[in-house]
Parts: sequence; C-alpha cells; structure tokens
Amino acid sequence: MSPGVVTWADCFAIRLICHHPRRVGGHAPRPAAHPHWGGQRKGECEIVTHPKAWCAKFGANNYRRQRMDSRGVQPRRSAICRGMGRGSRVVQTHRWTLFLAAALAAGAPSFAATPVADALQRPALAVSAPQRAVLLAGAQAGARVIAVGERGIVALSDDSGKTWRQAPCPVSVTLTMVRFADDRNGVAVGHGGTVLTTADGGASWSVRLDGRRAAQLAKEAATTPAAQRDAERLVADGPDKPFLDVLVWDAKRFLVVGAYGLVFHTADGGATWTPWMARLPNPKSRHWYVARRSGNALWLAGEQGLVTRSTDGGETFQPVASPYQGSWFAGALQPDGGVLLAGLRGNVWRTADAVNWTQIPSPVPASITAVATAEDGRLLLASQAGLVLVLQGDRLVPLGSVSVPNPAGLLQLQGGALLSVGINGVLPALEVRP
Repeated sequence: MSPGVVTWADCFAIRLICHHPRRVGGHAPRPAAHPHWGGQRKGECEIVTHPKAWCAKFGANNYRRQRMDSRGVQPRRSAICRGMGRGSRVVQTHRWTLFLAAALAAGAPSFAATPVADALQRPALAVSAPQRAVLLAGAQAGARVIAVGERGIVALSDDSGKTWRQAPCPVSVTLTMVRFADDRNGVAVGHGGTVLTTADGGASWSVRLDGRRAAQLAKEAATTPAAQRDAERLVADGPDKPFLDVLVWDAKRFLVVGAYGLVFHTADGGATWTPWMARLPNPKSRHWYVARRSGNALWLAGEQGLVTRSTDGGETFQPVASPYQGSWFAGALQPDGGVLLAGLRGNVWRTADAVNWTQIPSPVPASITAVATAEDGRLLLASQAGLVLVLQGDRLVPLGSVSVPNPAGLLQLQGGALLSVGINGVLPALEVRP
C-alpha cells in the first residue's frame, strides 16, 4: 500500500469517511467502471461523519490517509475526500471520523491492505478487552447483551454491561448490525456481504451468507438485461459490499439489506436465500441503511431520501416520497403504524400514512446515528454531537447533560439503563427517567 493513501479495502474495513458527491442536474449515465455513481459531477461531497457512510469506489489514489502525531491523535480537522469528479471540491470531515480512519489504516497496515475476501476466511482475532473495540451495534438476548463491531469482534455481557468477554467469530470483517428473534436465536450482518447466525445467545456463530454467494444468487435470479449486468458487476467486484441492517421475524426468517441496493431474504435460517432487489423500487441501486417491521408492514430507507414501504409482508413494495433528499441513517416504528426516520444534519421526520410528513426540530444540526425505544415507549435518538435526545411530543430534548461521544448504536437494557456503543467501545450506561 502506498504511503499516505487509504485504499478501497481500508474504506470498507471501516464503514465511514466519504459519502456520495451531490449529483447536480439529475443522475448522469453510469460509466461501466463505476456502476453506482453518475458520470461527470460538480459540487461537493456531503460532509458526513456517520459510521454508516463510506468511501465511494473511485480508486485508491482518491483517498488520503490522515496524518497523526506520535500519540495517534489527529490534531485538527482535515480534508479526506478528493478527486470526486470534475469540478469537485475537497471537503472536511469531523475529527473523530478522520481519527478512526487513520487509526485503523495506520495501526494495522497488514489488515488494511488485506482483501476483504481473506477476512471472510479468517476468524476474529482474540482481544483482551472487546468492550474497548470500535463497536457499531448492540442487542439483548434475555439477560445477555451482545455488541458487535470492527474485525468480527463480538462482545458479550451477562451483567448489564458491567463486565465483558469475547465470543469466537468465524470472520474478521466488520460487523455492522445484530438483532435477536428470542433469547437464543440471533443474526449479525456486516462487510463482505456477511450474514452470521447464532442459536446459543451469541456464544457461537455460523456463516450463512457472504458476498461471493450473494453475487452468484443475484446472477442466477436476474431476469432482465439490466439485472444481469448488475449481477455480473457484483460477481466481478468480489465480496466488497456490506450489509447494514437486518429484519428478524423469527429464528428462521429474516431480511438483510445493504450497499448498492442489496436485499436478500431467507425463510429457513439462512440455508437458502432469495434476492429481493427486483421487487424494490430502487432503480439507481442506492444504499439501504434502515429496515423496520411491524406485523406485515415493512419500511426500508437509505441513501438520498430513499424510502419504500410494504403492507403485505414484503410481497410488494411501494415507493414513498421523502420530505428531504439526504440519507436516512436510523428509524423506528410508531404506535400508529407510521415510522420515524432520521438522518443528516439533525433531520428527523415522521409520518403515519406514508404521504404526510412532520419534521421534528432537533436542538443540534448533527446527524442522528441510532434510535432506541425506552421501556416507557419514548424514542431515544443518538446525535453525532454527543447528545442523546428524547422525543417528547413534537420536540426533541437532551437526556440530561451527559455527553455520549461518537455514538453508533443505542440499546435500552432491561431495568431502564441505556447502553451506547461507538468508536470508544461500550460507554457507561445512562439512566432513563420517566
């Protein structure tokens, strides 16, 4: 790897840094080398620090590794994106994003330079303090708490987050989301098109899908020339695309969604899979970041205001007009059957009928990275500014004065405590009062 350059593998080893450049004047025809991004663009990159954003695939020379001092501290804001098309401007990202990018790239160069395919074959490295790793999501299985994150790390706690131990994991790719159907059966997804399942509360995990197999399944299921071309690109690219969220019906049925419009469904615990890309209104193959379900109602949301809904359990989907054109990073279902979605610059919106949207003002113009539901039913939102916000009626108010630095996920524990995970690992639990 060339000195001072963050490679494509580096960008996908973590899931952050550069978001897409703003498309100006519509979506240009796709060049063959870059199936997702439009042709010539002008404008600028979005200023995005959310961990679910990542580098666009324009080649290694378009991304700089951020220099750090001898202590591993990135001392100032600096540009990370460049070369995003003719007329583009270099933009700045926030300090913690650059620090994490540099730390993972510089602190473990052999890992960063290793293809994702190799990480799919290599078990996660054992660490002494998994709760201090970069963790991106958490879930509860009975009394046990499970958190997942970088390099296949799975951390377990049986005492509400006081002490932690590491569970073995068959892959060393970054895991982005984990959810459980019951006390024992759960699903984790991540980079390399990885899907893992557990039947013992997270103590052990098995691979049920990876990017190679997903690409082959997409190719076999393609019924149109366009779908065939997209599938052939998936096969040629290799397993470099992450899954970012998962819906869980029960121990056997779940739906995984992710980058470039990837959506796969299983009804037998991952033994067989069905690509769902053809049934979703996503012709530009934008990324899916959010998947939520209540009964037969399914909501998917993602890049550039992408929103779709199904009212028949996923048999059909209808596009939903978005109230803003930025990306959605988090969401939660509402008691009235509607949905709340949140994304860039403090944008929080909700709808009960998929037609009329109401904006909920945020006290800080920072991206919302996660949403959790408190025991009393209130929604809790994690802000990139370090605040946890509580939805009270039609307004968001800070949860006390405690700062939660760089949150990536929130988890409401039994008993009322709120656990957050992120770049600093597991953070001390917060008390959520009525």
